[in-house]
Amino acid sequence: MFDLAGKIAIVTGGSRGIGRATSIALAQAGALVLVNYRSNEDAARETVRLIEDAGGKAEFVAFDVADPDSVDRSIKEALARHGQIDILVNNAGISIDQLLLRVSAKDLEMTWATNVNGAVYCAKACIRPMMKKRWGRIINLSSVVAESGNAGQAVYSASKAALLGLTRSLAREYASRGITVNAVAPGFIETDMTADLPPAAMQGIVDQTPLGRIGRPEEVAAAVVFLASEEAGYITGQVVRVNGGMHV
Repeated sequence: MFDLAGKIAIVTGGSRGIGRATSIALAQAGALVLVNYRSNEDAARETVRLIEDAGGKAEFVAFDVADPDSVDRSIKEALARHGQIDILVNNAGISIDQLLLRVSAKDLEMTWATNVNGAVYCAKACIRPMMKKRWGRIINLSSVVAESGNAGQAVYSASKAALLGLTRSLAREYASRGITVNAVAPGFIETDMTADLPPAAMQGIVDQTPLGRIGRPEEVAAAVVFLASEEAGYITGQVVRVNGGMHV
């Protein structure tokens, strides 16, 4: 089940957190994983090492998802090396948390450039080779706050909600070409983004979560692997919520 042997997958922001867990899980299922990073080469190398030590196949690729020229160049180079791109996981994202009255134009620009524009650039670069093969999987990492909202995260929530619109529109555009497009919306997960939360804030989150705990990156990765598989071939335009029941 969930055999991805022979598939080439790209995971943006694949060096840490959910991206690392997703890269490892896809490799365990048999895919060759291209682990994207922007600046932390050491973390990307560590992800590749973890995959290779477990018997999987991976490479690290450096490009900034917010730079369309860099995205196009890197995807073309990957295609030249491997001949195909089968799976794209748009995971790269940033969160600049501020109440709206404190949000700067730069905060807005940076968040949108990475979280939304980056997903668009990467999808655009990967869809053509998927169309030629008449098979492809695009999985966008959204967030529980895209649907529930959260005080202090207006810009982040808006960017993650935009990914849901992108997911549904691309699903309709490319279903006839054998490409499915889905989103995974994690709740609060043990990552760098949540590591600095004060204990009281963390407890408040746990109290709001019916399952009574914070999620693990591997639990999000499992949903991504399923959506990337043949078994999920009749699922498109959907949102898989991995949030412990925080939003239903």
